[in-house]
Amino acid sequence: MFKLTFLFLWLSWLLGNPFFAIILLLFILYVIDRRFVGLSPSLLAPLKRNSRIRKLRNIMTASPNDVSAKQELARLLIDKKKYGEAIRLLEPLKRVLEDSAEYWADLGLALAAEGNKAEGEAALLRALEINSRVKYGTPYLRLAAMSADSGDQEKALRYLRAFQDIHSSSCESYYRLAEVYKRMGKEAEAKSSAEEGLRVYRSLPKYRKRAERGWALRLLLKK
Repeated sequence: MFKLTFLFLWLSWLLGNPFFAIILLLFILYVIDRRFVGLSPSLLAPLKRNSRIRKLRNIMTASPNDVSAKQELARLLIDKKKYGEAIRLLEPLKRVLEDSAEYWADLGLALAAEGNKAEGEAALLRALEINSRVKYGTPYLRLAAMSADSGDQEKALRYLRAFQDIHSSSCESYYRLAEVYKRMGKEAEAKSSAEEGLRVYRSLPKYRKRAERGWALRLLLKK
C-alpha cells in the first residue's frame, strides 16, 4: 500500500494532475495484472469477439447453409450470454451434427443457461456419451452445478469426480467440490478439498498457474 501511495504521489507531481495520475496508475496496475497475474478481464477480447460475430453474420448472409459459420457464431453468442439466439442457430443443425459432441455440448450449455434444464441436461449427457473429454470436460461442471442447484448434491459430486478424472489439476473442480460439500454440511470435506486444490496449484508449472490463479484465490478464501 505504501508503494502505491508513493507511486500515486510521484505521478501526481510528474503529471501535475491527480486525476490523470489515478488513470495512469490504474492502467499500470491493469497491465501488470494482465502480464503477471491474470485476474482482470481482457479489454480487447470483447472487441475481437464482436468483430468476429459481424464477419460471421456477413458469411451467413452470403452463404446461409454454412454449418461451420453457424456453429462458431453460436459459440460466440453463448460467450456473450445470448443463449436464445444461439439456440435458434443450433436447433436446426441436429440432423447434420447428430454425431458431434461439440454440437451437443454447445446446445446443452445454451439450453441449460436459458432455463431448459431437462433438455440441457440431456444434450450435455449426449455430448459426453459421444466424447467424455469434449470441451475439456466442461459439460461435467455444468451438470454438477445444475445438480447442486436442484438439491441433488450426491449427483453433483459424481459429475465433479468424473471431471477430476479428466482434469486432476483443475483448481476450479476443487472449488466446486468444496462448494458442494459445504452445501451438504460437510465442512471438514469442504476444507480438505480447498486445501487439496491449493496444493495442486502450488505444484503447477508457471504457465498453468496464471490460468488457474483466479480459482486458487477463491480456494484460499474458501479455506
